[in-house]
Amino acid sequence: MANSKYEYVKCFELEDEVMFPNFIVVWIAASKHHKPYNVNDLNLMNSCAVAVLEEYADVVLAYGFRDEYTFVFKKTTKFYERRASKVLSIISSFFSSVFVRKWRKFYPQKELLSPPSFHGKVVACASIDALQAYLLWRQNICHLNNQYDQCFWRLVERGMSETEAHDFINGAKKRDLNDILFDEFNVNYNTLDPIFRQGSCVLKTMVGDVVKFAENGAPIERQRRKIITVHSKKIASTRFWNEHSILLKELGVFVEEINNVKPEYVRSFEFDSKLMPSTWVVVRIDGCHFHRFSEIHEFVKPNDERALNLMNSCAVAVLEEFRQDIVFAYGVSDEYSFILKKSTNLYQRRASKIISAIVSFFTSTYVMRWKDFFPQSELNYLPSFDGRAVCYPSAEIVRDYLSWRQVDCHINNQYNSCFWKLVASGKSKREAQRSLKGAQLQKKIEELAIDYNQLPVMFRQGSSVFWDRVDNVLIYQENGKSSESYGNVIVEHIDIIGSSAFWLQHPDILDEKLYVWKKC
Repeated sequence: MANSKYEYVKCFELEDEVMFPNFIVVWIAASKHHKPYNVNDLNLMNSCAVAVLEEYADVVLAYGFRDEYTFVFKKTTKFYERRASKVLSIISSFFSSVFVRKWRKFYPQKELLSPPSFHGKVVACASIDALQAYLLWRQNICHLNNQYDQCFWRLVERGMSETEAHDFINGAKKRDLNDILFDEFNVNYNTLDPIFRQGSCVLKTMVGDVVKFAENGAPIERQRRKIITVHSKKIASTRFWNEHSILLKELGVFVEEINNVKPEYVRSFEFDSKLMPSTWVVVRIDGCHFHRFSEIHEFVKPNDERALNLMNSCAVAVLEEFRQDIVFAYGVSDEYSFILKKSTNLYQRRASKIISAIVSFFTSTYVMRWKDFFPQSELNYLPSFDGRAVCYPSAEIVRDYLSWRQVDCHINNQYNSCFWKLVASGKSKREAQRSLKGAQLQKKIEELAIDYNQLPVMFRQGSSVFWDRVDNVLIYQENGKSSESYGNVIVEHIDIIGSSAFWLQHPDILDEKLYVWKKC
């Protein structure tokens, strides 16, 4: 990070560590529901969950049904210093990447029309008993939701409207739903595919792998970890747990069976704070392991215009998707900051859902639009981003935050321009680093004969994304209500530091009078 007078804005950032010995559980669900569900939908979700366990060694168990998945980390995990926002955003981001990537495998004849998005939260289970209760609760919800869905969609297919079908089965209990299925459709609920009734459990287990054969022909096995997907009737049972040694080792032992759990008890574990009202909210996302990502895809150094324009395109999509809440964005390299107006009530200002939804949507868009900017390059390593949300009390401090990020852009670009010029001249990366350690970058630029001011302005000043409200009008509808026309989202590469001319020309972007807080 660059040193500047604007760095004080970092003091508004709060730590959100899930303290040991709490178990870290991440729950994610699709932001937009697609119904009715079919086996392909569920298998796609399961495939994404498997990929998460393959990518992150600290995730040892996942359970999912419909459009949701829960991921359980091993008890001793130090994944991203156990910071809730980072853990959640990385899981939801990577899951979204995989979802887009694997879509074609499950729907070869069907286009993915819009970027999927998953919002979520972190659940901090204080003990193995609490984890057991949580898993039982989710599987109970799976049963209830599936019974409802099975009745609901059959009624709709038979001719009822969705409202009529809902009214017909609203308030029905488990036995009533089973009776409706049998009496109305001659369906025995217990014979339906277990993937619907019981959900899917993805976990790591130990299997014997034949590595060679002895002289007498006997196989010689070596134990190795393998990820499996099962549809067990009760994943929170001692029997299921005891069958899998890794669960016992990484999570602990279930002492006794439980059959009932109160939802209020489990919800008390949720690590889900609301952001302070009447404050501006900044969601900053950063690429995970993007040094490796850029090397694998052979990005031009020090700046790849295609990669930056892809990031900008994703930022534009985010503003269009969250048009009622996000008023400005600033991006450089593999990071982007999104400014939510101080009156926003997005997800009731729940930090976890806001962060995960924005990061997830950005990631999905990145994967879907990759070919638009890299038509000759395959996406060989899936991108993911982490995120955080910070509250700022005034528009002035928000401008200082943005100034901090643009100063950082200036200094990092100067450093990178010098670094890669030295590497191009024949120095190793380590030699280039030593040469620049403690150096005055402006002098180095002159020594290396870099015409810095002639570099593309996007490299030097980053990208600012905002709504062009010049033609902003109110559209009056037939019902007498009016809605605001947002105009177009534009990308500019301009000076936004301090009280620059940009803010004088666009006073409405951070005009606090336009964003009066409404009670949540």
